[in-house]
Amino acid sequence: MEGSYPQIFHSLPSLVRHSEKMMAVSRRLLGRRLFEWGMKGSVYGQFVAGETLPEIRECVERLRQLGIRPMLAVPIEEDLGQAKSGERWYQQNETVMLDCVDLSAAGGDRPMMQLKITALMSADLCKLLSVHLSHPTHRPQLCPTRLVSIMEGEESAFPFLSEAENTHLRNSLRRLSRIAKHATANRVRVLVDAEYTYMNPALSLVTMAMMAQCNQSEPWIWNTYQCYLKDSFSLLSLDLGRAESLGLCFGVKLVRGAYMDKERKLAQQKGYPDPIQQDWEATNQSYQRSLDKMLDLIGQNGQRYNLIVASHNEESVLHAVARMAELGIERGSGSVSFGQLLGMCDHVSLTLGQAGFLVYKSLPYGSVNSVLPYLIRRAQENQSVLQGIRKERDLLRWELKRRLFRQR
Repeated sequence: MEGSYPQIFHSLPSLVRHSEKMMAVSRRLLGRRLFEWGMKGSVYGQFVAGETLPEIRECVERLRQLGIRPMLAVPIEEDLGQAKSGERWYQQNETVMLDCVDLSAAGGDRPMMQLKITALMSADLCKLLSVHLSHPTHRPQLCPTRLVSIMEGEESAFPFLSEAENTHLRNSLRRLSRIAKHATANRVRVLVDAEYTYMNPALSLVTMAMMAQCNQSEPWIWNTYQCYLKDSFSLLSLDLGRAESLGLCFGVKLVRGAYMDKERKLAQQKGYPDPIQQDWEATNQSYQRSLDKMLDLIGQNGQRYNLIVASHNEESVLHAVARMAELGIERGSGSVSFGQLLGMCDHVSLTLGQAGFLVYKSLPYGSVNSVLPYLIRRAQENQSVLQGIRKERDLLRWELKRRLFRQR
């Protein structure tokens, strides 16, 4: 499954740093057709499930035969200054996401999919809402129950937003509500992605509103927590408290994070404190702290709390496996699962699957052009993951197998 591209990225860090420019130049020099052909035979082919339905189904079936489950992802998102005129682009993305629900539902038992809110709501509005969430008089108005009322059809407006902003917010919330309800009806778990820190407060608020609609009896809507952020544990704890106060089930995707380079540059440019953990080990400790908190809750009530350990770090995986055994959490219960990216750390995915754990591969799909930003970020994010990989992989693989099969 896993080819040589991760090692190439590790060996040539300059290739990763300049990958966006290099891809733009290649596309200009080669032309669209030749460029896309080359991408499909290389990076795209390793990290993306495909573009057409037959390609995606073939990838899903190949994984299923290896004991690995699909977690489909449409890697469409928007950043500041990229807002579209009108609602058409966001409406088209709603159709794509609803199709993703259907495709996920057909992909086997206990299906999951990923969702990016900025494919359905303007990033500019997400940032604006995040700013208002820090305002003492505006914050109480921006609560999950108020957003649920709007999702259900209430023609409500916030006085600190313009008429156009209120209209777009209503349309966006209803798009997200339709997707959440369709997923719940089809028993598909929706894992909402975190994005940039300047919009994450709004994303978490909207996700909590979706939870309030759907998570009364099971955790169908999940949120993502980026452990490379210094405040990740406090954000997780805050949302756990909110969910408990609303009587909701709670699902968590725990990740390191994928936007480190840009977050650090923005902090430096704008003169605010760097939100990123100081080093790799600090991120590991942050991840383990949040992991332990969720595992303790699952040990007490695995129906109300669910977790996916979305990690390429073998130490984090081994720690999760050991804690599950200590807490008596069954491997195949579904309350705890593991996830890796397609084309990355297949030795971890395969070993976990063979040992009876629920393992998912994140499967982005779409055209070459639509997934390019995703591919570039994957390369940048996984530079740190790949540090020392050749030296440590054999030892860690042996230890992983030893512990997993010893505990069966």
